[in-house]
Amino acid sequence: MTTPSLPDLTLTQMLRAHAQERPDALALRQKDFGIWQAYSWRDYYNRARHFGLGLRAMGLEEGGHVAIISENRVEWVIAQMGIGMVRGICVGVYPTSPWNEVAYVLEHSDASIVVCEDQEQTDKVLEAWPQLPQLKHTIAIDMKGLRYYPEPPAAFEDIEARGREYEKDHPGLVDELLDGQRMDDTALMIYTSGSTGRPKGAMISWGNLHAAAPGLIELLQADDRGSSLSYLPLCHVAEQAVTNIAPVYAGSSVSFGESLRTVQEDLREIAPTFFLGVPRIWEKLHSAIYIKVQETGRFRRALFDWAIRACSPMATKSRAQWSLKEKGLYSLSYWLVFRALQNFIGLRRCTIAMTGAAPISTGILEFFRTIGVPLLEVYGQTESTGVATAQPVDDVKLGTVGVAIAGVEVKLGDQNEIIMRGGSMFKGYYKSDAATASTLKDGWLHTGDVGEWRNGQLKIVDGLKDIMITAGGKNLSPTEIENTIKASPYIKECIVIGEARKYVSALIQIDFDTVAKWAEQQRIAYTTFRSLTEQQRVNELIQAEVSRGNDQLPQVAQIKRFHLLTKELDHDDDEVTATMKVRRSNIYEKYTDVIESLYV
Repeated sequence: MTTPSLPDLTLTQMLRAHAQERPDALALRQKDFGIWQAYSWRDYYNRARHFGLGLRAMGLEEGGHVAIISENRVEWVIAQMGIGMVRGICVGVYPTSPWNEVAYVLEHSDASIVVCEDQEQTDKVLEAWPQLPQLKHTIAIDMKGLRYYPEPPAAFEDIEARGREYEKDHPGLVDELLDGQRMDDTALMIYTSGSTGRPKGAMISWGNLHAAAPGLIELLQADDRGSSLSYLPLCHVAEQAVTNIAPVYAGSSVSFGESLRTVQEDLREIAPTFFLGVPRIWEKLHSAIYIKVQETGRFRRALFDWAIRACSPMATKSRAQWSLKEKGLYSLSYWLVFRALQNFIGLRRCTIAMTGAAPISTGILEFFRTIGVPLLEVYGQTESTGVATAQPVDDVKLGTVGVAIAGVEVKLGDQNEIIMRGGSMFKGYYKSDAATASTLKDGWLHTGDVGEWRNGQLKIVDGLKDIMITAGGKNLSPTEIENTIKASPYIKECIVIGEARKYVSALIQIDFDTVAKWAEQQRIAYTTFRSLTEQQRVNELIQAEVSRGNDQLPQVAQIKRFHLLTKELDHDDDEVTATMKVRRSNIYEKYTDVIESLYV
């Protein structure tokens, strides 16, 4: 597929164009009580227009900020588009954030209106309300439990109704506002994860979204027959790319499942043509397959092992490079094993699958490519409006993030820092000129990540701030070590320690579901997460997995000692971000005594 030439329209103008040119085509679907509800492009545009006008009737001014705190659902994108249509700025808030983090984003972003999904999210806002003098209105999508509050929020559907009434007196207002929309106007504020400090509000313009679209559409092979599942947080730029940017510009449809917990079931029902998963999603799917295979009989397990061994050499080759023998082997493996696995995870129709937002183990990547899921590793940042580099479909080199997509230029700067430029680079950080100046220099975005070129493709070494120097003076990448160890289906998280130390150690969190299943097969009794990790045989299991990972690492990078965490890392305990990125400094401080014991 060649890079598409897109009309010179903003995202919201493109939505209007679809509503005019193909009004009855499928745009959105949402699963409610087990039934998929369909929305056409006309429905999508009309609801967004009316919601935007309802905000206008509430007093939202041009350039005003409206926050959304909700899980993914149709109302999220309707609200976002409606905000944009009346020239407001949409601010996403992670629905998993505790009230104090919600308060910070709402206060820092100067949001005057907030759209909440339900009672749980509304209560967070109400708890933060005394700190938010600029906040004027709350709107709730699901009013269950809220109608009897002393001052209940406005219902989402009532705002739409108010917009319909407002339109009677202002019939051409939305068209007038849309026609005057400029590419350099701010469309979104997306807050960074805050793994190394307070989250920063990255200002993304309509022009940034427009510039990001061609390369993304080319990568995803997206068109008006394509489909995707929206489930990762929409306040993250990665999900914006596959729920809004590519689908709206390409005209493909988006489905919203019931919850994050039903992703695999929803995938089976939708069978999307393109799919994005963060590494943790691919690790969970890998574990689910592993558990499923272990539950089968001896013959099927042997058949699975044979198919993986036979086809893994083809994982990184394009099909055009396969020999006649390899084509025969894969065809046999597909009908005997792989087709069932692809159906099991719902990705049999998927033409492109992506992993991004964090590094992934090459073992996991190779596994999915072996079973026929065309998984590619991509790299980008909030500040680059999502994907900036991607592995070429026909030239995957494991351990790299590929080459720059259309519209982006990438090179290495001082200290081998990855820097990039192009129309998708963000406008700057809200209320932080100093941070903007240190990130955008002479038109180049300085990513803070260290890279190197490997056979013409980019490899991420680690973050500039994360490189460890051992007591022996060796530079190590903790991410590379951690991902090697996390290739094990029994290990969910690994945090390595090694800065100024004589050897590398690690804090390890087990994958509870997989280890629990193993423990049941071994008839090991346990009652809680803690009691499971304290079992001697579980420790021996993890030691074997660490040793297997160490065999793939140079001597200096091998983990000599580890400690099994007795609880899952928790966002509420400030151990991980809303996007599940480890807050290293907080972990090191919290587990100081444990870490020191590893060096006694």
